[in-house]
Amino acid sequence: QVQLVESGGGLVQPGGSLRLSCAASGITFRIYTMGWYRQAPGKQRETVALISSLGSTDYADFVKGRFTISRDNAKNTVYLQMNSLKPEDTAVYYCNVPGSGGGFLGRWGAGTQVTVSS
Repeated sequence: QVQLVESGGGLVQPGGSLRLSCAASGITFRIYTMGWYRQAPGKQRETVALISSLGSTDYADFVKGRFTISRDNAKNTVYLQMNSLKPEDTAVYYCNVPGSGGGFLGRWGAGTQVTVSS
């Protein structure tokens, strides 16, 4: 069973930075695309960034130039470096393993709360 544990969230002022981490277990991490997702109160979950097994990245337009996704296959961990944070980035952030047909291989965990406020 795929286990995902997110960490690194917190309260930050607009313009600040945070680095999120997601430790994965139960999968052969290095062969899977990993993704970061977020859900704000009253809104649907949305894809933030993806990183393939080969390190290719893809970002949602609303974070391009501000967020960077990376992975450490030796540590089975995916990261999300978030810079120039805006209040609209406030959400619970999750990681998961995108599968075929729009599904996900992992059960959604607790996520990590990111709050951007002055």
